[in-house]
Amino acid sequence: AWKAFRDDDDALVAIFTGAGDKAFSAGWDLNDAAALEKMDSYDQFRVAVHGIDGFCGYTKKFDIFKPIIAAVNGYTYAAGLENCLLADIRIASEKAKFGATERRWNIVAGDGLCVRLPLVIGYSRAMELIITGRVIDAQEAFRIGLVNEVVPHDQLMERTRELALSICKLPQGALRTDKETVVRCVGRTVEERTFIETEGVMSMFARRDKHTEGAKAFLQKRKPEWKDRGI
Repeated sequence: AWKAFRDDDDALVAIFTGAGDKAFSAGWDLNDAAALEKMDSYDQFRVAVHGIDGFCGYTKKFDIFKPIIAAVNGYTYAAGLENCLLADIRIASEKAKFGATERRWNIVAGDGLCVRLPLVIGYSRAMELIITGRVIDAQEAFRIGLVNEVVPHDQLMERTRELALSICKLPQGALRTDKETVVRCVGRTVEERTFIETEGVMSMFARRDKHTEGAKAFLQKRKPEWKDRGI
């Protein structure tokens, strides 16, 4: 599904949410976790963990530079929390709850929890949630920066679609370049980050007819006309 979204020129923003009304995602099926005992090949397990098509694969290589919004509609536990962290923007129902609950079952986080959570909420807060497995409600998630907004449960999808549509109306070229810059800068030195950002600016040269449209429209006091959505 992620590859299809990435490669679809008509898909500008993705919204993902949980099926039903109670859970965004309760995490990995513990029946599958219990079945690991029967997997006696280390190589088989390694491929399952590291391979792009394995059970941890889709969070390992994330090269989608279109905006992604999570509409968090309920329980968001363990791998569900890790999936939630894939989003650029997270909007939570007032009923949402979050927790690294794999801690209770002695399961190691494998879908990006230890990588992305500290980037989102900071080292100390992330470590407390990772170590204790404590469940937090939507308001605390908002207070610590895990989610961007908390809305009434029955308004979740309406608000999420409203935000997505507002993003769709923007020119998409610079927006995607800036997201790619943020993603690629993680973990690099300041010098490396500024180089990556400058390379992003240089990409404007290849699309300068579209990038200059905004400035010309402003100077001419008219609405911009974005050819090919500004890409």
